[in-house]
Amino acid sequence: MAVTFEATIKIDENDNWFIRLRDILDDRVEDCKDLEEFAQKVEKLGEDYGGHVDEVKWLKDDDVPETAMDEIRMKMAEQRAEIEEKTGEPVTPYAVKDEEDKK
Repeated sequence: MAVTFEATIKIDENDNWFIRLRDILDDRVEDCKDLEEFAQKVEKLGEDYGGHVDEVKWLKDDDVPETAMDEIRMKMAEQRAEIEEKTGEPVTPYAVKDEEDKK
């Protein structure tokens, strides 16, 4: 059984973005106002699976403006850089592959 969550970027009534996190296996849903809250809720939901999440599928609603997507991408890149600096290891397997390709 693969543990998969869906993360859908949405726009609220005030034109602010948020992320709706859904556990596909049991259909639990959590709304996250920012990436920090998103990370906490992924961890919390993942506890039911021994802390192991196989995949997070990213989606977005059609009404999400490109400016919101740019903001989210920028914040995710910042978080990734912070994590990699702390751990000394790449966050994604793609980063490992890219480094191997450079050798």
